[in-house]
Amino acid sequence: MRPLLRSSLGYVVTFWGSQPASHSKLVTQAAGLPLYLRKTMHYHTEERGHPNSPNYRIYFKTSEGKYISPFHDIPLFAGTEQDSDVPPKKLKKIDSEVLFNMIVEVPRWSNAKMEIATKEPLNPIKQDIKKGKLRYVANVFPHKGYIWNYGALPQTWEDPDHTDKDTKCCGDNDPIDVCDIGTLVCLPGQVIQVKVLGILAMIDEGETDWKVIAINAKDPDAQSLNSIEDVRKSRPGHLEATVDWFKKYKVPDGKPENQFAFDGQFKDKDFAVEIIKSTHEHWRALVQKHSNNGEIDCKNISVCESPLKCSADEARDVVQSAPAFGKALPVSPEVNKWHFL
Repeated sequence: MRPLLRSSLGYVVTFWGSQPASHSKLVTQAAGLPLYLRKTMHYHTEERGHPNSPNYRIYFKTSEGKYISPFHDIPLFAGTEQDSDVPPKKLKKIDSEVLFNMIVEVPRWSNAKMEIATKEPLNPIKQDIKKGKLRYVANVFPHKGYIWNYGALPQTWEDPDHTDKDTKCCGDNDPIDVCDIGTLVCLPGQVIQVKVLGILAMIDEGETDWKVIAINAKDPDAQSLNSIEDVRKSRPGHLEATVDWFKKYKVPDGKPENQFAFDGQFKDKDFAVEIIKSTHEHWRALVQKHSNNGEIDCKNISVCESPLKCSADEARDVVQSAPAFGKALPVSPEVNKWHFL
């Protein structure tokens, strides 16, 4: 077993001083942050199976060593380790901006389509499989792999039985997706705190697939980017590239271009936050079994009023039943092929 391979930090303003990081990587990640009083909250990840294979998994655990579900046990709102599914009284903020936790699934510039395994116990990150093969996104010129750190907001769910009043389409049965447009390249399984800037409504095979546009709170530009218009002005072409990427990324696989609600226009921050809150409520109904969860696995260790909570021992058994970590398998050179559309 390969223990505690990666760590992700969140920071909470506190009047009780700072606690020292217990790992050299934690210290490195903390460097350069504003010098206010803080304490650290971090999650670790544990790899199982063989990277670049169907059995590869990234499991999550707390700093105390308890295995958790990133989907259900990591709070949506940054700045708390609360044991409930409701927003805490004191949220972490930057300039009065509420921050959200983001689970990074795919680092910028990479191609492997890593995702939270919503149908598996404890919802580890795994690589998507299509027709028996590991899935990689194509390099559609001029884009190399994913053009942002891509991931999801925990404790959110796009309900497939709910038809959105604006898009007129149902949800895609996944946590809501996030594109971190910051300059830092993250790791799969890293938990970062993000500032929401806007949202794009992609329609994927008849389903609403929201794409939240956000920026890592640690990014040097986080203080100056406060809206979609700020992104448009300070990063010309970035939003257009985002729409182009989502429109074309499935075309090399023989699928048609994706469509968008609102004529492909980004909605503002306030609209985005309302969508996030709505998907959070759908998630709450899911884990409390007020909604049909279908094949979604809602095993968790911390959600109040959830009949699907499990013990720490049960969670540990889930992880230990997975294959031990092993050597990475080779990746096909086809992954680096360029497609010109």
